[in-house]
Formats: sequence, C-alpha cells, structure tokens
Amino acid sequence: MPKKIKSIRRRSRNKKVATQRFVPISEIRNDTVLLKKGGLRAVLDVETLNFNLKSETEQQGIIAGYEAFINTLTFPLQIVVRSTKVNIDPYIEQIHQKAIAQENELLREQTESYAVFVEKIVEVADIMQKKFLVVIPLDDAEEKKSPLSQFFSWIGIDDSSSKITYRRKYFNEKVAKLKDRVNLVDAGLRNIGLSTRRLTTMELIELYYEIYNPKTSQEQKLPKDLNTAQLQL
Repeated sequence: MPKKIKSIRRRSRNKKVATQRFVPISEIRNDTVLLKKGGLRAVLDVETLNFNLKSETEQQGIIAGYEAFINTLTFPLQIVVRSTKVNIDPYIEQIHQKAIAQENELLREQTESYAVFVEKIVEVADIMQKKFLVVIPLDDAEEKKSPLSQFFSWIGIDDSSSKITYRRKYFNEKVAKLKDRVNLVDAGLRNIGLSTRRLTTMELIELYYEIYNPKTSQEQKLPKDLNTAQLQL
C-alpha cells in the first residue's frame, strides 16, 4: 500500500479518536446515558398542550401546578426544545408503492400526482417538527471547581478501563436513584396535564446520533437491527 494512502488513513483515524475525546458520552444502555465522568442521564419526551385554548381558570391551575412541581425538585433539570427537519422520503415512497398497486388507472394517476405535489412542497419549504425533552441528571458529588475548570473537565475527558469498571460496578445502584427522579418528574408533569415517555435505548442512540451528526443523519439512517443492549461511543 502506498505510503501516502497509509498516511491519510492514519490521520483519519487520529481525527476520529481526537473527536471522540470531546464527546462526554461513554455508553448508552438500559434506557440510560452513561457519561465518562460518572454521571447518568435519562431523557423524557413530553407531549405538548395548547395553553391558549384553556380557560383562564385552567391556565391558572396549570401555572400553579408547574410552580408546585418546580418547588418539589431538589436537583437540576434540563429542558430542551429541538426543531428538526422532517424526513418524509419514506412517506413519499409509500405513496409511490400504493400508486403501483392501484388497479384503476385513474386512481393510479391521481396517487402519483399527489406524490409529485408533496415532493414539490418539500422542495420549496422545509417541514419542521418540534420535540420537547426533559433531561434528568444524576451526578457524583464533586468538589467545587471554578467555571473554567468545570468546562475543561467536561470536554477534555479521556475514558479508561478503570473508569468503565467503576461505572459498571455501581450502575445498578445509581440507576435505581435515577429512576426515582424520573418517577418524580413524570408524576409532577402529569399532574399539570403533560404526558411523558422515557426514551428507550434505541431512541437515545438516534437522538444523540442526530445531535452530533445533523447532516449525516438526514442521509444515513441507523440500522434497525442495531444492538441496543449497549452502545459504547
């Protein structure tokens, strides 16, 4: 193999390793994100409600309920609103398949025309969807550091076999504590009329794949037969 090609491949691998150093996630398993620094994360998908359609009394009840929910928390929460472009290629492909299966020629032409119509709409306008997520953390107690030290400890973490062994040793104990927090948040949000659902391992993998690879994820989807028992990044 030419030396030039070997050099290019070596640099490519080195870039990949260097990039992974700045990803704080070590593993994703049991519907839980494991961070390199030892913390755990659970993510809830929250369905929205139309606040403006509620009566004044209902609105006041929702506000009071949310205030009471916040006051019960003894740990921080991260509320994430994600706006993403909807990939409707599978939907368009489904329409084309239905058109092919149509025995009536007129219905077949109308179905194909509808597919073309949808494709043209997508070309001129980005169809977006919003997702509302609540990230629930569980971190090890740490000594107080300066904001700058905390920043570098977050992005500059090297994983090691000893850290992985430590995380796995105390995983069951810590995940039970995290589950208690998840149940508390779930109950508090449901009391104000918000339905929640904890993201599964596969959904977490897809979420972080899309976050870290916004362009690639639109064109290259993850395989459905991916082993979701454990993912190590």
